[in-house]
Amino acid sequence: MTPDDPPREGPRIVLHVDMDSFFAAVEVREHPDLAGKPVVVGADPKEGEGRGVVCTCSYEARNYGIHSAMPISRAYRLCPDAVFLSPRYPLYSEVSERIMAILRGYADRFQQVSIDEAYLDVSSLQNYEWAATMAARIKDDLLSEEHLSCSVGVGPGKTIAKIASDMQKPGGLVVIRPWQVPELIHPLPVTRIPGIGRKTAIALRQRGISTIGDIPRTDIQVLRDIFGKGAVQIRDLAYGIDTSEVRELSGSKSISRETTFVQDCDDPGQILDTLRGMAEILVGDLEQFDLLARTVTIKIRFSDFSTITRARSLPCQTRDPRAILCTARDLAFPFLAGRKIRLVGLRLSSIALIDRNQKTIGDFLA
Repeated sequence: MTPDDPPREGPRIVLHVDMDSFFAAVEVREHPDLAGKPVVVGADPKEGEGRGVVCTCSYEARNYGIHSAMPISRAYRLCPDAVFLSPRYPLYSEVSERIMAILRGYADRFQQVSIDEAYLDVSSLQNYEWAATMAARIKDDLLSEEHLSCSVGVGPGKTIAKIASDMQKPGGLVVIRPWQVPELIHPLPVTRIPGIGRKTAIALRQRGISTIGDIPRTDIQVLRDIFGKGAVQIRDLAYGIDTSEVRELSGSKSISRETTFVQDCDDPGQILDTLRGMAEILVGDLEQFDLLARTVTIKIRFSDFSTITRARSLPCQTRDPRAILCTARDLAFPFLAGRKIRLVGLRLSSIALIDRNQKTIGDFLA
């Protein structure tokens, strides 16, 4: 089957997207003269006497043995000629928000797990060939819109997808289908399973368990001695079985609606009417819970399953339906001519409780 074939019913499919050396990559993007140089983001090294750790570093710095969480003094000794930069968290958060908006647009369900990585459930694509095509488009989108690279893993669950994303960094795209788990996953060291650290790895090696493939061959009682109640789950993960859901973490401040058309639609009027209806529903949600939103994101999935998202932040927070709908229409309009659309979605984010003393954009439109 090729990506041009029609989708069919298939397995659960999860993507793990991990930005490559995120803080350092953003700094290099902001300062192109740093390209190709060892860049370390973290505490002030103070010529080897500094306290604190490395937040992240470029791949050029990693060639010197520097890595995240390393004492900054040791990083300086390994490469005193590296460019050492203090982290700029507001900048990284701003870039992360735009990245996550792009990723959300591709997902049936979405879960951000850190400032630079997220899981996307894309099971509606129904086969791994389509998922690989979507993963490639995600990489292209992030490169063209943010000038940043990422590594993507595709698998039957979150754990396998995360392992896959780490297999060909930086810039990798690795697809692991369920039947490929023994071939591709079992030869890897046990530390590739998220959550198995150095101390646990030592305990496993003492019992003759050094690779992931050794785990399902080990008596369950031996695994219980090490993992306790989590032994069965660890064994299942080694088989590629992971039922943990991709879901928005509690406290995430966004609301959204999306509609899949019964038949692919190329009528701009119908699409804009659909956006209007979703905007009215979302504004009703804001009113019900006394909330305001600032960022409007639209999502459009075409008949070939290619997907675009576009976001715009308003001058101030609002729940005015005119401001939200006008913004959504402006974002969607350039994509409504000449292509059939399968799905359209609308998302409001940067949400906060209303401050009765704060002016909103509705006050200026009145």
